[in-house]
Amino acid sequence: MTSLASTIAADLRPIGHSSIPAKLGCAVTLAALADWLFYGHRIGLSLTLFAIATVCVSMLFNHAALDLRRGIIGTAILVAGLLPAIEELNTLSFLILVTALATALLLATNPATTGLAERARTLRNLFLLGPFRVFLEALEVFNISAFTRGVALWLLPAVLGTVFVALFAAANPVIEQWVSLLNPNVIFEYVSVLRVLFWTMMLALVWPFIHLRWRRSKLVVTDVADAPAPPPLPRAASAEFLGPSTILRSLILFNLLFAAQSILDGIYLWGHVALPTNMTYAAYAHRGAYPLIATALLAAAFVLVAMRPGGPAEKSSVIRPLVYLWVGQNVLLVASSILRLELYVDIYMLTYWRIAAFIWMGLVALGLVLIVARIAHDRSNRWLVSANLIALTIVLYSSSLVNFDAMITDYNVAHSREASGTGAELDIGYLLSFGPQALPAIEKAMQLRTRDTRLAQRRDMLQDEQWHDLTWRAWGFRSWRLQRRLDAEARVRSSSQPAG
Repeated sequence: MTSLASTIAADLRPIGHSSIPAKLGCAVTLAALADWLFYGHRIGLSLTLFAIATVCVSMLFNHAALDLRRGIIGTAILVAGLLPAIEELNTLSFLILVTALATALLLATNPATTGLAERARTLRNLFLLGPFRVFLEALEVFNISAFTRGVALWLLPAVLGTVFVALFAAANPVIEQWVSLLNPNVIFEYVSVLRVLFWTMMLALVWPFIHLRWRRSKLVVTDVADAPAPPPLPRAASAEFLGPSTILRSLILFNLLFAAQSILDGIYLWGHVALPTNMTYAAYAHRGAYPLIATALLAAAFVLVAMRPGGPAEKSSVIRPLVYLWVGQNVLLVASSILRLELYVDIYMLTYWRIAAFIWMGLVALGLVLIVARIAHDRSNRWLVSANLIALTIVLYSSSLVNFDAMITDYNVAHSREASGTGAELDIGYLLSFGPQALPAIEKAMQLRTRDTRLAQRRDMLQDEQWHDLTWRAWGFRSWRLQRRLDAEARVRSSSQPAG
């Protein structure tokens, strides 16, 4: 006796590898049609024509699964969905057209899917996962030879390596000069990057409708003691995407790229070697701080994914030292970013955003160290998140006790060109934007700029505000300390003035 039960979802039919080249050719043809209909033109009736072309190509490759009776219903739904777009193309009619197109294909080519909930799940997978299938299925199909397997293994290192080079070029003018020697403009003169992205997007959008892979409930026999074991499934190329071989190649490449950036920082930033012509230390420092922090965050995300608990690379005796080396280079990168920002502040003064950047860089460096601790002590990601939240809480609480208004204004006045002879001129407009805590700095600025009446007017306004802050309802310890400081400075000024 056997019993039947509905279990896991399965494909309506296996992938037909032999038909993939023809389907890819039709997908490219549809992308070319979309380029002719849409690119650089206002969209209207062209969308309806493109939808009809997509349906025709879909039926060409999926006619074997076509159910005639349901196909008639699907055709009626498609026609009903096209009418609003023909009447007027707007957001609502576009959504109706896309929904009608997918629903019509579902009804016509997948009779096994029944029930509103199951159909809704199927359409959800089509819209959310379908556009990504063209890349994964291409890897599955063409991962037959050793060459294509090698391409799959180097895909992630090459893509992320290119991203890191772009970030380093944005952060380091020297690297930017090296990259400019490759003269990519020669290629861009003949190839439009936006058009390539448009074609890629269109291929991803039309592929799910050409290479239909509906899923249905599969009937499984429960008494299978005497049944032969099914053959093992072939290993997909996507399984190698973050396998040990890919991670190892990535770490070797990334360590080399980061070492080049660290060596340049050691030469120019820490060693104070003369920069190339037409390049200043201010420009070198300003270009680097924020892109390098973005680089460190991207690197941290890669380490967390690659060294996930239970992953194939977590226990590797070769990968772990490379991870430690790379995280160490990222910490050095954050230290260089902090030094760059400090040099920039020395020239262009202090602001709230720059203080926030200092704090953020410190948290990033601590997060990288905690990642190493998680890997070294075999902790969970939950422990890592908790440790970072504790650090963030401590930093936020400590920041609430710091008088940033006084810190910024005192620093800017003391390091202005009027006071020190170097640096930038005092930004009076920014100084006047602060509250009563800026009063001591404004008093010093008035001594440096005796003819600026705005300072005296702002000082009088802030003094009135400060007196209101000393009433018992508005009293604060910081305001009380400020008043003691102002009184002490007033006594010093009065004692230093000559008598009558």
